[in-house]
Amino acid sequence: MDDILAAGSRFIAANARLLEQRLHAACFLGGSAEGVVDVLRGYQNGDGGFGHGLESDKRCPASLPIDVEVALTAMATAGAVDATMVQRAGDFLARTAAGVDAGGAVPLAFPVIEAYPRAEHWTDWTYEPALNPTAGLVGLLFQLGIDHPWMHEATNWCWAKLEGGDAVQDVHTLSEVLIFLAHVPERDRAAEHAARLSENLGRVRLLNLDPEASDYGLTPLHLASTAASPWHAWFGDDLVAAHLDRLERDQQADGGWPITWEPPSEASALEWRGVATLRALLTLRSYGRLSDD
Repeated sequence: MDDILAAGSRFIAANARLLEQRLHAACFLGGSAEGVVDVLRGYQNGDGGFGHGLESDKRCPASLPIDVEVALTAMATAGAVDATMVQRAGDFLARTAAGVDAGGAVPLAFPVIEAYPRAEHWTDWTYEPALNPTAGLVGLLFQLGIDHPWMHEATNWCWAKLEGGDAVQDVHTLSEVLIFLAHVPERDRAAEHAARLSENLGRVRLLNLDPEASDYGLTPLHLASTAASPWHAWFGDDLVAAHLDRLERDQQADGGWPITWEPPSEASALEWRGVATLRALLTLRSYGRLSDD
């Protein structure tokens, strides 16, 4: 079991970008969580948003909501938050929401990405305000203990979309909504919506319930990435165990985990493999599949 961790750690040291290296140090080596925040400063722009390819499928320096989400996720993973940094990001999201005039929602990206290398799937669908990423952004801000005026309008928008019915059709939207439902303060309301979602998993596009699936998609381990996840019970112990077995088998000879899509460059591919490797190690540890003693 320890060979999995040792090999994955070597891959991160050799190939991952600085952010994943500092996250690995904070999560596995007793390193400072503040080091993660320090790295994120280099990705934050003067408008408060994050850019510079923080999400590695587009190499765009401009601030984008998806890059804000990656920054917030990194802070949540490390257990460190810079409130001033996050408030500035909230200001950026508020201005973005006002600019698209969608009741508080924001899009993943803007047409500015078209001037830079990007993965083929980053097209005009990412310019539409949607639950992906609005719900995830709001949920992460709640998780980090942040209070920002934009959150209140965005929260109301998310509830309205969810209560409108049939809003969650693909696994990426589902993942964002589950972040929202896990952390939004209205717990009874969240539980009601979670129960409805759990009844419709079979209709969610790109959710790979089969542990042997080889095509692109997210698995139960992306949605229930820790043993303590409230969504673990949706899938049952046997299915989760089968996906954990598959996750162990997917480790490559170089110690890293593969990805199943085409990033815009070799550098992006290595960055994504670093992200995937860190995520795999964290998930395997949470489910008791490895030890970092």
